[in-house]
Amino acid sequence: MAITAALVKELRERTGAGMMECKKFLTETDGDIEAAIETMRKAGMAKADKKAGRVAAEGLAKIKASDDNKNAIIVEVNSETDFVTKGDDFIAFVDSIADCVLANKPADVETLLTLPLASGASVEDTRKELIAKIGENMSVRRFEIISDADVIGTYQHGERIGVMVELEGGDAALGKDIAMHIAASKPVCVSEADVSQDALDKEREIFSAQAAESGKPENIIEKMVEGRIKKFLKEVTLLGQPFVKDPDQTVEQLLKANNASVKRFIRFEVGEGIEKKEENFADEVMAQIK
Repeated sequence: MAITAALVKELRERTGAGMMECKKFLTETDGDIEAAIETMRKAGMAKADKKAGRVAAEGLAKIKASDDNKNAIIVEVNSETDFVTKGDDFIAFVDSIADCVLANKPADVETLLTLPLASGASVEDTRKELIAKIGENMSVRRFEIISDADVIGTYQHGERIGVMVELEGGDAALGKDIAMHIAASKPVCVSEADVSQDALDKEREIFSAQAAESGKPENIIEKMVEGRIKKFLKEVTLLGQPFVKDPDQTVEQLLKANNASVKRFIRFEVGEGIEKKEENFADEVMAQIK
């Protein structure tokens, strides 16, 4: 596979490594960027394991809860440009979709698109009308629902990040604090029990390869790897993270102090995992002229 400049640039952005190192590892892995990242991490050359997929798509995330706060939803609707997200038509469209999801609790996006909004038109027909009016593509990307919960905490950071957390015990104020923490600290899952064995095995393999470079005895290497695994688990689990408003205690300690537990959480960040096509401005202008 040809090692393109764009591929080298992406690997460099995701790892922080130098350009020549990126090209070398891409060549060794025949252009497989994920394999290159894993190999670089084993060699200790990746400065940071940056999350795959740059946030590039525009749009809005919207949370709505029922009056009794026992049910809540979050929805993400995307557009091509940030300019459109500030328009009244798009904001109203997102708001009406959130109302529709909360009221009807559809099974999936395909079902949601067929449902009527307050105007009487379906979500899909309204979307197409808006595209024709604004001249920009948009899509209803995803939604999540929490139903019949003991306590629901929500937090909206601007218009791009939204978090819902379901608690057993505690109160809405605690739920909001936990949701705010999740928005800031991006845990992968609630507890160590939720981390897959495959993920642990992969991290152990990488840590072992890194530790082996130290030249230390095998028994020392084993202790180093176990220490790194413990650190990894604290970083990716909600319960293991230091609470953002009081780093002297973990989220788990905060919950225990309030006789509460987290059943699950949902964190949406607009555009995460979507890569926007990069356009050369001069080429784009010439294409439009032609």
